[in-house]
Amino acid sequence: MIKFHNILLIQLGDIGDVVLTTPTIRAVRETYSSARVSILVRKPFGDLLTADPNLYEVIETGRSYGSLAATLRENFLLARRLRTARYDLVIALRTGDRSAILSFLTGAKVRIGRQEEHKPFWYKHLFTRLLPDPPYAPPPVHPGAEQSLRIVRAIGIVTADSVPRLYVALPDRIRSLALLQECGLTPGNRWVTINPCSRWKYKEWEYRKWARIIDLLWQNHGLKAVLIGSSDEVGACREIVSGRSDRAFNLAGRTTLGEISALIAMSTLHLGVDSAAPHIAAAVGVPTLTIFGPGNWQSWTVADELHRVVTAEIPCVPCNMKGCNDSEKSYCLDELGVDRVYAVAAALLLFMI
Repeated sequence: MIKFHNILLIQLGDIGDVVLTTPTIRAVRETYSSARVSILVRKPFGDLLTADPNLYEVIETGRSYGSLAATLRENFLLARRLRTARYDLVIALRTGDRSAILSFLTGAKVRIGRQEEHKPFWYKHLFTRLLPDPPYAPPPVHPGAEQSLRIVRAIGIVTADSVPRLYVALPDRIRSLALLQECGLTPGNRWVTINPCSRWKYKEWEYRKWARIIDLLWQNHGLKAVLIGSSDEVGACREIVSGRSDRAFNLAGRTTLGEISALIAMSTLHLGVDSAAPHIAAAVGVPTLTIFGPGNWQSWTVADELHRVVTAEIPCVPCNMKGCNDSEKSYCLDELGVDRVYAVAAALLLFMI
């Protein structure tokens, strides 16, 4: 096997993709124990990885919005930074054109990408090696982590541990403790985190049902709830906690991703929908209950005694559509009742005692 000393992984996917890439980071580090391993991700997703002991450097890039001049300047500075780092191995973990171009601009002697149909003719020339679509490993390999593990496995980089893991940075924990103090909570308390929102509305459960879950957890278990989410989700979370100031707190839009990880890590249980937050929760070692609608959870997560998945018991689930007939409205989630979700949460809490 060729010895590499300066390695760059490129992962320009979403938050969940970054979390699920952590076993791949670990695999590279285990295989090349003396190498410097860096990763390039989109802003602000690097917050999730700043404390990862397997990484030498976390580099962030924007989405290239704004004026043409600003976009050109940002990409020029990024390309110069990548070039001067003198990587000897670059692995693009996604098939996007930008990942391919940035791989090429590093000037690394070995640039690995994944082959995909319908790419422009120049795509293949940006890599020194294109891999045919690698096969997926069967369970017990984590299916979400396998999305990128299968790529590095094809070039001899392996690990026996496919469990995604995140590490909480001390500044994020300190800031999160201050936010919890505002809510009258301390790490010694038992409380839950809830992410009721998704980037895709067809993955969301009704807000009134979440409000009822909060009431039941408070009435039957004495558990308060902390709602987390992005700045776009502040209004939805405010609606859910309305009239529940004694038992529910809205921290949506007030945290970085690193601070969300810290908040979840200090909670007793995480409840949420098909989004990035349940991946974060599992990766920091917190039990989870995740509501899935049309998406196929078996492609992304592992259900066990501490990580429960709840779906509607109807024959069309999962359909992998963007709502019924691509309507952005999911009948399966409309049909999923509070009693069923609460029963799973109560059983999980009982198991944790």
